[in-house]
Amino acid sequence: MTLLTSLFGGYFQYLNAYQDKVSTQAKEDMTAATATFTEVSNSFAEMQALQQILYSDFTSAVRDKSDASDHALSSKNAKEASDTYEKARTTLRENVDVLARKAEVYIDWASDIDRDPAGKRNVNDDPLTRSLLRDYDFNCSDKSNFPRFGNVDAKEKPVEAKSDEEFCAADHPKQNDDAEVTPANAFVRICASDKGKRAARIYWYSAKHHVLTMHYCFEAAHDRLEAVRDWASMSDRDKTKESEILAQTTQVSTELDNLAQRLNAFTSLALFQLERIRVKYRPVGFVCSVPLVRDLFTKCFPIRTATNQNH
Repeated sequence: MTLLTSLFGGYFQYLNAYQDKVSTQAKEDMTAATATFTEVSNSFAEMQALQQILYSDFTSAVRDKSDASDHALSSKNAKEASDTYEKARTTLRENVDVLARKAEVYIDWASDIDRDPAGKRNVNDDPLTRSLLRDYDFNCSDKSNFPRFGNVDAKEKPVEAKSDEEFCAADHPKQNDDAEVTPANAFVRICASDKGKRAARIYWYSAKHHVLTMHYCFEAAHDRLEAVRDWASMSDRDKTKESEILAQTTQVSTELDNLAQRLNAFTSLALFQLERIRVKYRPVGFVCSVPLVRDLFTKCFPIRTATNQNH
């Protein structure tokens, strides 16, 4: 009886210690994921708002024929917004790679219920980078390159036989129909100008991929608005470029709206993954407190520790 009492006492002491570890890890994961989501969202929301302000002030000033006056209210507002914009853009450019990695660690990895930190994997399993998007000339305006999350009710289809190389070798490669895409296949393949290169994949359930594509498309809009930025900062103006911008009002407005759409998609994904973290650490049932029986259910071990690594 003494031996049995000691065994059961030690077992439940271990169980309590394990549950304490789970609770601590759950709190840390939720805190880090929420902080990362907030940091990324705020950074991009600020930049997009400032871009919209600069463009709106420019078009208003030209329409009112006050664009040449340094004393016009729109010019003064634009100068202040320009100073803030340039500083914020520099900060974002410096930190975007770190933000992408934080999104990967604290949102992607933390929300992956089946991820085993000790599992076998290559260090560079995910090759997507900002430079790759540039080399592959990612088209931000192509609707097939917009975030999509698939349909949980879509019927599973056999894995497409066409390889990434064959996909990019085709004259007019076509992505799968959105309505028929399952969440597991919610990715887009992009091709390099060199058709001999393998396609790259952007997975829309990856917060890291959202951060990289959002920044790439933000920089594309930044370059497009060069004439606007010159006017707002009171630098030398290029009337030809300004005329081109004014003649493309619809396209520019659509491009800026597309940036907002991408940010909204990232927000939706981040909130979805935060819920998955909650599910990962939700309280277990009574069966997980029964000796030996709990060892039969992997759901009883939401995190791996040195004492349960064999499970």
